[in-house]
Amino acid sequence: MLKPRNLLILLILSLSLFSTSGIWKSTKAMHLNSPEKKRDITNSTYRLIKTKAEEAKTFIKAKSYNDQICFLVDMNLPSGQNRFFVYDLKKDTVKNAGMVTHGRCNQQWLEERRYSNEEGSGCTSLGKYKIGNSYIGRFGLAYKLYGLDKTNSNAFNRYVVLHAHDCVPETEVKDEICQSEGCPTVSPNFLQELKPIIKESSKPILLWIFE
Repeated sequence: MLKPRNLLILLILSLSLFSTSGIWKSTKAMHLNSPEKKRDITNSTYRLIKTKAEEAKTFIKAKSYNDQICFLVDMNLPSGQNRFFVYDLKKDTVKNAGMVTHGRCNQQWLEERRYSNEEGSGCTSLGKYKIGNSYIGRFGLAYKLYGLDKTNSNAFNRYVVLHAHDCVPETEVKDEICQSEGCPTVSPNFLQELKPIIKESSKPILLWIFE
């Protein structure tokens, strides 16, 4: 049986190891984010989103997708900020915005951004996606995604889907948020806001993940 002094030393060493490991970083991101006042979209971000929306309109018209709404995800933004944008194509404005994860590329915690289309990579794939049918999966309500570009053509086979998870905060935070296995994962309430948009659309909706 350990003596009290040895037990105290062991406890201190354990806490030190935990605080310097990737485990702490992922736990911090998932549970200890401190909320702050919701930030407005900066002018530079809005200009980029609007530019992407103009490009999306050309694709949407050619492919007969929903010409009212599209979803744009800017992976250049920190994960603690809103970077999933619901864009009104008719009014040329951001209708709504929420948080979304990026893939950790099979790392315990991915410090930098990496992207891949390889099966088993655990990374986010950049590119345009068609949002498919809904289903109830491991994390509840989810939507199948079909990659439309060379950079994300394996999305369906990789089981990359749009779904929600409790680790994604409902409002912007100072720190990075949790990371996924490559799925664009949003907060539960934000997915519920996306649900009627997807359900009521008679044409496919475009989701475009870019940097």
